[in-house]
Formats: sequence, C-alpha cells, structure tokens
Amino acid sequence: MQVRTQQNDTLDLICWRYLGTTAGVVEAALALNPGLASYGPILPQGIIIELPDPETITGMNTTETVQLWD
Repeated sequence: MQVRTQQNDTLDLICWRYLGTTAGVVEAALALNPGLASYGPILPQGIIIELPDPETITGMNTTETVQLWD
C-alpha cells in the first residue's frame, strides 16, 4: 500500500493510521523505503511511502482474549 505523507507526519503515526499498529510495522516500512530515515522523525509533506502488507509482518500478532462469561 502506498500512502502520501501529510504535514508533520511521523512514520509511526502513518503506520498506526493505516494499519492500526506499530509493532513490527515501522521496521518493515523502513526496510521497504531505503533513505526514509534520512528525513528524520518528522517527514516532509507529500512524499510517497510504501507500507508493508499486514499479513507479511512477523511482528504483528493478535492478542487472544478470554471471555469470563458467555
């Protein structure tokens, strides 16, 4: 998935906004976008970032919940 940055975006905010998590996603996004880290923590407006497919990230796991009452 490709996304375009907005003013004052950070990579972790973009990952949270589009994928709902940052666990393992930020690292995968940095690997997919060489040179992205050179922009610093606040990304410039209007650059295109390739986000990883959620199914391919090993760090993304779902937490099992237990219901006490059915």
